[in-house]
Amino acid sequence: MSGRWDRERVLAVAPDAAAAKAAAGVARSAGWSGTGCDTAAVWGECAGGGKSAYRAAADLDEPAYRCSCPSRKFPCKHVLGLLLLWSEGAVEGGPRPDWVAEWIGQRRARAEKARERRRAAAAKTRDPRTAERREQRVDGGIADLDQWLRDQVAHGLAQADKAPYRLWDEAARRLVDAQAGALAGQVKGLAAIPRQEGWPDRLLEEYALLRLLVRAYQRRAGLPPGLRETVRSRIGFTVQQEEVLRDGERVRDSWHVIGSRDVVQDQLTTRRVWLRGRESGRPALVLSFAAPGRHLDASLVVGTRVEAELAFYPGAQPLRALVADRLATEAGGAPEGLTVGAFLDEYAAALGRDPWLDRWPALLGGVRLARNGGPRVVDAHGDALPLLSAEPWRLLAVSGGAPVTFAGEWSPRGLLPLAAWAGGGTAGEKGKRAEGDDGDEGVVIL
Repeated sequence: MSGRWDRERVLAVAPDAAAAKAAAGVARSAGWSGTGCDTAAVWGECAGGGKSAYRAAADLDEPAYRCSCPSRKFPCKHVLGLLLLWSEGAVEGGPRPDWVAEWIGQRRARAEKARERRRAAAAKTRDPRTAERREQRVDGGIADLDQWLRDQVAHGLAQADKAPYRLWDEAARRLVDAQAGALAGQVKGLAAIPRQEGWPDRLLEEYALLRLLVRAYQRRAGLPPGLRETVRSRIGFTVQQEEVLRDGERVRDSWHVIGSRDVVQDQLTTRRVWLRGRESGRPALVLSFAAPGRHLDASLVVGTRVEAELAFYPGAQPLRALVADRLATEAGGAPEGLTVGAFLDEYAAALGRDPWLDRWPALLGGVRLARNGGPRVVDAHGDALPLLSAEPWRLLAVSGGAPVTFAGEWSPRGLLPLAAWAGGGTAGEKGKRAEGDDGDEGVVIL
């Protein structure tokens, strides 16, 4: 643990505004007993409505939280209230009570078992016979998809908007059977393209990208190593975390946490956390996953800055990364933002390296909200990007019409708002620091 969190970081982990408000009422020393902390944990007992006090604790290394209250919110108001007391210096250091030591010990044991399972899975994957059998199954699935794509184009797309969803579901199911899971997800996602004006053109674009991926995989032996890894990843071949930590490219920097988004698909929740290096200007994506009833990693809080070394997954455009070594976390201030033109140049270069890139973090400086022609953000040069939000009132409330530093998730369909810093300085070109970079502006999650 690098030190006590400030109030803003504590409230940033609240599940909603109601929990954050309720925590303020719980954060009173008079209602707590048995509080304490050490370098990796905070704990205490809060008087509740029943005979027994609620036991609340936080494991600061991940972080993770627990409380014996019946609340379904996570973390609950008691954990948040305890963390607020701790951030204010009202919790003194001391030895862990047995119930805290047991909880953290069990967490560590589960984490070690998970690492052992991953190591065993990696060893099985490296078995030449297992790998060869999978390659053969994938080759067959790719050949079937190639023929399927040819058939769709040969039959024409004029009536495709009337096709049932099972057209894509069945093709995706065959790819799952062929152990090409990531490719199956892309095919299944075609059914979700909005069936509106221009839909056949959009579908044809997606078919073309899939055919490009099919041909790249079929010719993978002649591809450069980075592009070959990108193609394999898009098909569904995974790289174990241990391999990334051992062999992946390492970048040490002060990383701004600029945005986070949770996506639920097939009962699996995926959290995408976007980072940008303060010195390198490099973007990074940290993913975490949770099955129903499990909790996502909440250690990277939007608006903070993390001194860390990241290990990047291999690829032509390395973007996904693991936190290999975390040194410190502190309040971030407003990060440096780019002009719209500089951002589009950066995205175009990334797209040239990975033509299947479907999202990219946008960090823009000195942009205003505009409504003419639909919601969009406009920089001082008059360049604009469309927003994927029909009612961006929260951004308007944050900015009051003034320029802000804005973070979003860019895709070919537009820009999804993630966070904003009011008064966050001016836009800079790539590699140049903007004025106001170390301001004390607070982040607002959009």
